Amino acid sequence: MEVRKAPSAGRHVAWQDWRAARNELLKNHPQSPLDAGQRSRFRELPYYPYEPKWRVVGTFEPADPGELVELDWGNESSTILMQVGLVKFTLMESSALLNAYWIEGYGGGLFIPFRDLTNGVTSYGGGRYLFDTIKGADLGTNGNEVNMDFNYSYNPSCAYHPQWLCPLPPHENSLSFSVNVGEKYQSI
Repeated sequence: MEVRKAPSAGRHVAWQDWRAARNELLKNHPQSPLDAGQRSRFRELPYYPYEPKWRVVGTFEPADPGELVELDWGNESSTILMQVGLVKFTLMESSALLNAYWIEGYGGGLFIPFRDLTNGVTSYGGGRYLFDTIKGADLGTNGNEVNMDFNYSYNPSCAYHPQWLCPLPPHENSLSFSVNVGEKYQSI
């Protein structure tokens, strides 16, 4: 979504626009993870307040080519993704890294799922997604730099209905701190 790339002066407004678009997709898109009953009850997703300090630039370091990783889908099935590298960054006065994957299956694209200390408390227990180029959920890259804004962290579709299967973040993508921005979880 181009809205995520707004200049710094308009980032809060762009984030509000992104939230409205996400709510609209869940409520009305034919491939929404919500069933008819959920759609009738749905008003909007809950979010933590927007915090500019959660937008960081990470450094991408390529992995050895061809390294494959099996990610759990949460229902005794899995998918194979190619680990293409690591993204290193500093956040909350801590150095951190997240594995980056290439999705082979349904269209390719860079994918960064993560876990943090909010999982199962205020965010979805299975983790959230930060970067998914297939769905336009990215701020872009520039050389070996990856723009990441945790304010746009969102729950996978399987958080809202069991008919949806989603790759869950591997334990290696667990952050040692709470990511108190992005989408929260509530049962719909």
